[in-house]
Amino acid sequence: MRHTISMLLQNEAGALARVAGLFASRGYNIESLTVAATHDEDVSRLTLVIFGDDMVIEQIIKQSAKLVDVIEIGELTRKAHVERELLVARVDAAGDTVDACLARFGGRLLQREGDQSVVEFTGRADEVDTFLDALGLAGEIADHARSGIAAIERPLITA
Repeated sequence: MRHTISMLLQNEAGALARVAGLFASRGYNIESLTVAATHDEDVSRLTLVIFGDDMVIEQIIKQSAKLVDVIEIGELTRKAHVERELLVARVDAAGDTVDACLARFGGRLLQREGDQSVVEFTGRADEVDTFLDALGLAGEIADHARSGIAAIERPLITA
């Protein structure tokens, strides 16, 4: 099963390596990892996606919570949350073909030189996959980069 885990870490050297090392030492490949400072420059938010057994993931989360750098940790998989991923791609295709694809999916043109365009698209991972497939049908994808997933829990609804 796919698990999305979010944690707040002390923003200091080695914190990311200790967390990633814990997952790697248990034999889990990290599918996606995104980390950046929060509004508090001393704290970073780390979002990672891994595939694995529920019970083992629960143990890893408990062990991660014991690391000195971890301020807060939680699994977002079964909680209401928002997740987004950024795709930047360079595609060789006629401009009108690329523009039609961008209009259909809500992507954005960043740069165009002749029949080569650089585009961006932001969405859930499955939406990024679908956009990338459509872009590949529109022309040849020369190169692309994906940011990895950033996720945050949705606000609680109060009555």
